[in-house]
Amino acid sequence: MLTGAARWYPRVTKRLLSFPPLRHAVNVPQPTTSPSPTVARTSDPDASTVERLLQAAAHAFADKGFHATTTRDIASGAGLSPAGVYVHFGSKEELLFALSRSGHESALRLMRSAIAEGSDPTQQLVHVMARFTEWHVEQYQVARVVQYEHHHLTPDHHAEVLALRKEMDSLVRDVLDRGVADGTFSVDDSADTALALLSIVVDVARWYSPTIRRTPSQIGATNAALALRLVGAGH
Repeated sequence: MLTGAARWYPRVTKRLLSFPPLRHAVNVPQPTTSPSPTVARTSDPDASTVERLLQAAAHAFADKGFHATTTRDIASGAGLSPAGVYVHFGSKEELLFALSRSGHESALRLMRSAIAEGSDPTQQLVHVMARFTEWHVEQYQVARVVQYEHHHLTPDHHAEVLALRKEMDSLVRDVLDRGVADGTFSVDDSADTALALLSIVVDVARWYSPTIRRTPSQIGATNAALALRLVGAGH
C-alpha cells in the first residue's frame, strides 16, 4: 500500500505549477502584501493539503532560501500546524525534491513542445527561448526554487534532477547543431553556447519581480532576439 508522498505525487504534481496568474505592474496595480495562494480544488483531501504545502514551500524557499526556511514557515503558509508537514513529507528536503522534480519535468515538457512548433532551427530556437523565458516569468517563484535550490538535495535526489537538466541542455544543443549543419548558425562550440543561452533564461528567475513593467511575452521576445544574435543567425 502506498503511503505519504508516493501516493499523491503522480496526481498532484501535474497541477503543481498551476499557481495563480501573476498580476503584472504593466497593467494592474500591485498589492501591498502578498496574497494567499489560491489552491486548486480536488476531491481528494490529502491531495489538496499536499498542494497547499507545495505552494507554501515554493513561496518560502523562493523568498528565504532553503536553509533559512523552517517547516513551521511552510506549515503556517499552508494553514497547518508544524506537525502537519510530516503527515505528507518526511523532511523539508522531500518538499524541495517534489518541487524540483515536478518543476524540471514541467519545464522539459514545455521545451519539447516549443521546439516541435518550429519548422527550422531558427524558429525552434526562437520558440524555445521565448517560451522557456515566459515560464520563468509566470512561475518565477517555482523557477527560483528549481534553478537555485536544487543543490541542497540529497545525492540521489540531486542525481535525478541533474538528469532532467541534462535533457534540457541536450534539447538546445540539438537545435544548435541542426542550425550549424544547415549553415543558419555560426557556433564554435554548441555545448558552451547552449549553456550561455540557458543561463540567460535561468537568470530571469533571479531578477524578475511582478513590479517590473514588462510582460512575460516582452521578456521572452528580448531573450529570443538575444539568442539569434548569439548564434549569428542572419549574418
